[in-house]
Amino acid sequence: MELESETRLSKIKRQITAGIRSSLDEFWKIQEYNRKTFRQQPLQEISGAFGDIGTFLPIIIAYAARYPRSAIDLSSTLVFTGLFNILTGLFFGVPLPVQPMKAIAAVALSRLFDAEEVAVAGLIVGIVVAVLSVSRLLDWFNRKIPVPVIKGIQVGVGLSLISNGGSMFIEEDEFFLSHDLPQLLQFVAFVGFLAGNVFRRLPLALILLFLGILVALPSLINHPQALGIWHPHLLMPIQNASVQAGLDAALGQIPLTVLNSVIAVSALSADLFPDVSTPSPTTIGISVAGMNLVGCWFGSMPVCHGSGGLAAQYRFGARSGASVIFLGLIKLLLGLFAGRFAQDVFQGIPNAILGIMLIAAGLELANVGEALNTAEARDISGDDDGLIINPPSQNWSNGIAGEDLTLERRKRRWTLMLITAGGIIALKSDTAGFVAGMLCHWSYQWYDRYDARRSIREGTIRLVNDNGH
Repeated sequence: MELESETRLSKIKRQITAGIRSSLDEFWKIQEYNRKTFRQQPLQEISGAFGDIGTFLPIIIAYAARYPRSAIDLSSTLVFTGLFNILTGLFFGVPLPVQPMKAIAAVALSRLFDAEEVAVAGLIVGIVVAVLSVSRLLDWFNRKIPVPVIKGIQVGVGLSLISNGGSMFIEEDEFFLSHDLPQLLQFVAFVGFLAGNVFRRLPLALILLFLGILVALPSLINHPQALGIWHPHLLMPIQNASVQAGLDAALGQIPLTVLNSVIAVSALSADLFPDVSTPSPTTIGISVAGMNLVGCWFGSMPVCHGSGGLAAQYRFGARSGASVIFLGLIKLLLGLFAGRFAQDVFQGIPNAILGIMLIAAGLELANVGEALNTAEARDISGDDDGLIINPPSQNWSNGIAGEDLTLERRKRRWTLMLITAGGIIALKSDTAGFVAGMLCHWSYQWYDRYDARRSIREGTIRLVNDNGH
């Protein structure tokens, strides 16, 4: 008995040792990939690092605009999002973004939340996502949601980014009103956007960011801000009012986070980086939960990984975790030593620059829809001679496993994707688009089952009639 117990203990130790060794081997492979990619294309990686600022900056500026009664601590946000960028790049090896949670931001900004209420909202989302991740429910959702619906979410979010970017591009901001030729900047930004589409290796985000900072310099010279070291402080968001307000904001964010920041971003990373071991929905969910369960206690804004941000960083050149590690270091240094200065820099960048970057990001994300009915889709395999549904897909609207991807199946998949995307755009809600897509999917299921039963019944009737009964 004692020998058997020692043998079992020894086996457990060997398994733990093997697991640690395997994890370390994978970690060092990621670092080698990051290092190699950065050495091959340093400008593209640095440009890609700033690809997501069109989404990041407008929200963070709006959050921090009520200084010193801001809804977030800007320095803490820069410090923690910088650390999260660095850790993401080190452990995932792909340029996953660290983005604001948009649904929480929308509620918090419209209702003038204080820092405690914003923190509660982020903590609630973090707890829910942690439970879904640990219980493996995220992987289950990822298997059950049809690929056309996932791509519909990506396309819908992409088109929404284009729409928001277009509005921002023509918006009359402070720069627009205080300069004689604001259209010149719009023209230059648009020409840069067109050039970036033709010359894909052009570090467009870096050029646009440099242009934006150059435009902001005069106001910074006129209103210099002293540098200062970050002093962390702990929030205690335990009042009933804060909890209730935070819950209101979190309820709208949870489905958005699960669909766009976990499931869609996991699928997109696999599409964009087929030769790299990309993180699973469960891994991404744990990352999102961890970021909020740590940072929100210190006044950092609630954050997630978004498919739009990933598409943006990929569009502007990012191909490895080295890109977001670089971005994280910049954020960390600004947060530690120049939080107020960074806020003035961010506020000085014209909307025309941010808007054109948002448009480019939206185009990159929406482009994933073109692979829906090709072998690049994860539920399809084959070549030009014929495509078939892969065994993991068992849903009727996509086709039965092993079935040819017929013209009818292709049309159904496009319909599913477009209904999902259309719901997101028309109703301005990822959740509404997802529900619309799933209802369409279930209606196809119902019809196929009804048609199958009817065919069996009609075949039986014909067989009876043929026998003379």
